[in-house]
Amino acid sequence: MSEMSPKERILAALTGKEIDRVPWSPFLAYYFDHLPEDVRARGEIDYLQNIGADPLVRGFVPAYQFDWRGNSYQVRQENGKLYEIYETKVGTLTEIKTYSPSANSWFCTTHPVQTEEDFKVLQYMYENIIVTEGHGPVNDAYHSLGDSAVIAPNIGIACKTAFQSLVEHWCGTEALTYALYDFPEVVEECLSVMQERDLETVRCSAGADADVFNFYEDSSTTNISPEMFEKYTAPAINEWGRILHKNGKLLMHHACGHLRALMPLIAKTEIDILESISPPPTGNIDITEVGEQLPEHIALIGGIEPLFFRNCTMEELEARVKYLLDRLGKRRFVLANSDSCPPDVSYEKFLLVSELVRNYR
Repeated sequence: MSEMSPKERILAALTGKEIDRVPWSPFLAYYFDHLPEDVRARGEIDYLQNIGADPLVRGFVPAYQFDWRGNSYQVRQENGKLYEIYETKVGTLTEIKTYSPSANSWFCTTHPVQTEEDFKVLQYMYENIIVTEGHGPVNDAYHSLGDSAVIAPNIGIACKTAFQSLVEHWCGTEALTYALYDFPEVVEECLSVMQERDLETVRCSAGADADVFNFYEDSSTTNISPEMFEKYTAPAINEWGRILHKNGKLLMHHACGHLRALMPLIAKTEIDILESISPPPTGNIDITEVGEQLPEHIALIGGIEPLFFRNCTMEELEARVKYLLDRLGKRRFVLANSDSCPPDVSYEKFLLVSELVRNYR
């Protein structure tokens, strides 16, 4: 068949249509931030094109806008700490983040929601969020990029389900687990309000000019149990999927952690794509095993574990890529490094994978 454009190739692979070759769509999170300023100024898509990859921009700007309406949000930085302060009529929540120079990122070290009263403040905040359409930037990018790339705007107030945002951002696993035992009605009432605001972001986004929508769920049994996923996470994902499917869109679930015990549950969700699947040590299941456990209509993205990508020899990388292409090349599959990319992965490794996918038969 004739050579496809990057967009044609990616969308065909995700929807089970014939492809000229397997797409190669690296995930440049963290890596791109460490590139020279002049390279970053030209943009991520330009960089992906120059290494011969198929640009898939996960987490593109949202197609909605939201406002906390009447709730004050302030940021204060001092002594290597970042304080994010939410002030409302019913109380104040404060999150503390600590900067890691090696990761070039801020990490939450004190979660803002710990007590029963904190949940009531959080619920009040979400009750007052106003969500509106904001298709402009997404539509502009979609049309200007044409067939050169696929953009996947984020959905969800926190770009993940409400329950996972409680886990990662608002509470942490330990505090949330205790709260679900100590005052479950308060937690679940708050969660219900958060989920409704998330649904508004999906409804507002579904009509935008994008083919795929992304949420950074970071699913992993290192921070939630399968029972939690089934009760609180899967129903929200399914509602999102049904809304997007009615509008002819695809739903991409970013799941970069330990997935083995979640596979039977994920298999029954309304997602179209499971993204950033990683073998150990980042994850705990190989993408080839995932391919055997998920239904054919769910496409897979990933396969090259971040630390392996950084530390492997060129020969080891070639063997891994060929193994993945042999095992998954006839499935709905996009080859990628899983989750983030270490800053010191060599440029030559990206070029090697690009050459391998182009020449693979």
